[in-house]
Amino acid sequence: MWNLVLHLPFRRGRGIMGHISRAEIRRSGGRKTGDGMALAGLVLGYIGLSIIPLLIISAIAIPNLLRARMAANEASAMRSLRALNKSASVYSTTYGAYPSSLGALGPSSSPSSTAANLIDSALANGTKSGYVFVYYGIFDPAGKGEAERYIITASPVTPRTTGMRYFFTDQSGTIRTESNRVATSESPPID
Repeated sequence: MWNLVLHLPFRRGRGIMGHISRAEIRRSGGRKTGDGMALAGLVLGYIGLSIIPLLIISAIAIPNLLRARMAANEASAMRSLRALNKSASVYSTTYGAYPSSLGALGPSSSPSSTAANLIDSALANGTKSGYVFVYYGIFDPAGKGEAERYIITASPVTPRTTGMRYFFTDQSGTIRTESNRVATSESPPID
């Protein structure tokens, strides 16, 4: 009988059998042991019951949070592209050509053509809010070695996790997007 009482909470369900076993042990007047095992069964049963609602809530909430985070990253990428277009335009007006790299638009205590202090350091380094920004200065082969046009692409750091869409812009200021591949000048513009 002792084995039955000792293992009862674990064989038939931790919660109810734990209560029954503990009551039977108390009524036995010391003939039966295993109160600690019955109590352990109760504790494990209640822990198991408390985890189930947390798992259900997590299964619902986590995908929604990930979608919201991706949407926020995509909105930030579009804002960053607009800021880069504006900064490249200001740079062109100030220095007579478009910048040769993102670093040329970056922070500086004394602005110059190599660090114009027009964008923050995260954007100048090429990664911000889950997106990688790549700047291509397009140089006139017969010119003075200065960029006459530019292309900027923005791609998710981890596709389908940090963002779904890819972006493209150039000196026209139009931002274009694609869902599952790198955006180009042929991609549809954002309305």
